[in-house]
Amino acid sequence: MPSCILSLLPQFITPGLGSVLSQSLILGCTQVIISVAVNGMIILLAGQVALFLGRRPGWQQFQRWLMATVLAGMAVKIAFEARK
Repeated sequence: MPSCILSLLPQFITPGLGSVLSQSLILGCTQVIISVAVNGMIILLAGQVALFLGRRPGWQQFQRWLMATVLAGMAVKIAFEARK
């Protein structure tokens, strides 16, 4: 678990409202459930976008052209930086 999460969680726990352990578990489980739901939606959306773009050869050609242009531009930049 990242240390930043451990530093943020205590501010949402109030010892006067009951067991600190149960509050921590509820807060942690809530965070995990929300994270799984959001990541699941991102995965489903990415799959739909991949299907949409995969059915259109024009998009694939555009993507190839765009990446070739970006890589060629980076190569030119590196070539001119090496001369300095």
